[in-house]
Amino acid sequence: MAKTHERQFINIVSVVIGGLVGLAIGLVLLATHVGARSEAERLADTEYRREVQERTAPVARVAVAGRDNAAIAIAAPASTAAPAATTAATAAAVLGGAEAYSKVCAACHAAGIAGAPRYGDKAAWAPRLAQGIATLKTHALAGYQGKAGVMPAKGGRTDLPDQSITNAVDYMAAAAK
Repeated sequence: MAKTHERQFINIVSVVIGGLVGLAIGLVLLATHVGARSEAERLADTEYRREVQERTAPVARVAVAGRDNAAIAIAAPASTAAPAATTAATAAAVLGGAEAYSKVCAACHAAGIAGAPRYGDKAAWAPRLAQGIATLKTHALAGYQGKAGVMPAKGGRTDLPDQSITNAVDYMAAAAK
C-alpha cells in the first residue's frame, strides 16, 4: 500500500512539474512573439528612433584650445528649448568684434587683469601691434604666456568659433591704433 501511495505522489508531482514547464515554455514563446512584433514596429516608428537618439546622445563634448570648436556646440534639449533661437546654429553663431569683446575679452582687458593691455590703451598695445595682427590672433586663439602676463586660449571661451575671437582682436587693435 505504501508503494501505491508513493507511486501516486510521484505521478501527481510529475504532472504538476510537467504542466509548469509547459506553461513556462508557452509564456516564453508568447513573449518572444509579442516582443518581436513590437520591436519591429518600434524600429519603423521615426518618433521612437528620434527619442532613442536623444536619450543616447552625448552629454558633453570636448572643446580644444586653439581649434575652431563651433561644430561641437550642443543644442538645448527639445523639451526645454524655447523657440528656434536656442538651436545649435545659434549657439555657435559668429560674434562681431564689439559683442565678442563685451562678452569675453572685457573681463580682463577692461581692467588690465593678468597683464592684459586695457582696451584703447595705445602705449600698452604698441609692442603687441608691432608683432603683427596675425601674431595677436594666434596668441588669442591658442593662448600665450609671456613676461607681461597670460592670455588664455580664446579668453577661456573655447566654445566660441575662431572667427568670433579674431573679430574681437581686430576690434581691440583698431581701438589702440
